[in-house]
Amino acid sequence: MVTERVERRLAAILAVDVAGYSRLMGSDELGTLAALKAARRDIVDPAIAAHSGRIIKTTGDGMLVVFASVVDAVICAMFVQSQMAQLKGVPQSIAFRIGINVGDIIIESDDIFGDGVNIAARVENECEPGGVWLSDDAYRQVRGKTTFAFDDLGERSLKNIDRPVRIYSVRSAGLSPAMRVASPSEAKKPPLPPDRPSIAVLPFSNMSGDPEQEYFADGMVEDIITALSHFKSLFVIARNSSFTYKGRAVDIKQVGRELGVRYVLEGSVRKAGGRMRITGQLIEAVTGAHLWADKIDGALEDIFDLQDEVTTRVVGAIEPSITRAEITRAHVKSTFSVDAYDLYLKALAAHYSQNSSRHRQGAPIVGGGAPPRRVLRLDQSICCLHTLHQDRSGLGYPRGSRESDALCS
Repeated sequence: MVTERVERRLAAILAVDVAGYSRLMGSDELGTLAALKAARRDIVDPAIAAHSGRIIKTTGDGMLVVFASVVDAVICAMFVQSQMAQLKGVPQSIAFRIGINVGDIIIESDDIFGDGVNIAARVENECEPGGVWLSDDAYRQVRGKTTFAFDDLGERSLKNIDRPVRIYSVRSAGLSPAMRVASPSEAKKPPLPPDRPSIAVLPFSNMSGDPEQEYFADGMVEDIITALSHFKSLFVIARNSSFTYKGRAVDIKQVGRELGVRYVLEGSVRKAGGRMRITGQLIEAVTGAHLWADKIDGALEDIFDLQDEVTTRVVGAIEPSITRAEITRAHVKSTFSVDAYDLYLKALAAHYSQNSSRHRQGAPIVGGGAPPRRVLRLDQSICCLHTLHQDRSGLGYPRGSRESDALCS
């Protein structure tokens, strides 16, 4: 049996799409289409042709392009973005996101397939509007061969890619990251509090088709926002900001970028007869990973009791889930002080110990009796210690007690 030979080729793959395309089309279909056509006609297509690129396929808001050289792909992408940046402020102006990867592709008729194509598309999905981001494979081929500078953005877990991919952003060599002109989404992004995880609670979807249930879903979300705001370790986005997404199909990663949050809670409400089912999911905005999900069933006999029960259960599950995620982030994040990291682990073990009587009997809180503040003196980068330092009652000591004061001294 003769196996049909598959044509393969090593190539640079460039994936590009329009940031916020659905929102633009929803607000002005004709204006958006006209702006996109003009951008392709005057900027994108001529740049691709000038740098020996080949357009493989186009979608409503994007395209897939192949280059024989990754250097040509990067130069072309940066030229396109520089020209598009000059259109800012013009009505119906649009912003592209561009991702580039180098990999082995399968060529079949007029289309291409393969892991290299998938990675390029996922890198583009991570990219900020107006930016050009590269996979590590593309970066290794282009470094030292252009006048551009590259910023290491770290490893990312990409959807349907079985391994983390390190990503680099491209900028003009004379422009430092701090001086880089912010994209429209970045300009609107609120600054993150330095030492607190942040969360947005999106309006829950009404799946029952009964407009009267909107008040129940909205009231429950407001209660959850209020309850989460009581945790000093959390920064909670205000209702007015999160409710701008009501009734819209949203991309959680885009919500994270626009609101500047690490975590997003979304859910739905469904009524059947005299009963209600509420579902909720806690999602990490950067990766799209689900950290927690659950469903709650209840009777509609007392609507306020049901709202209180849902709020209590959701908030009771979310706060520990975020804490665990923050601990994981702290473990992954490198620290310059090995001593600080060692003390941090010991402090964390004591913090979560259920045997609080052992601490009251005089056992050391941290190895050698070192409190969290000592760890922070060694290394301020261990962000979870700031929260642990603030939570004086976390070890079971009453606030204001001699033990509590000694712990945070």
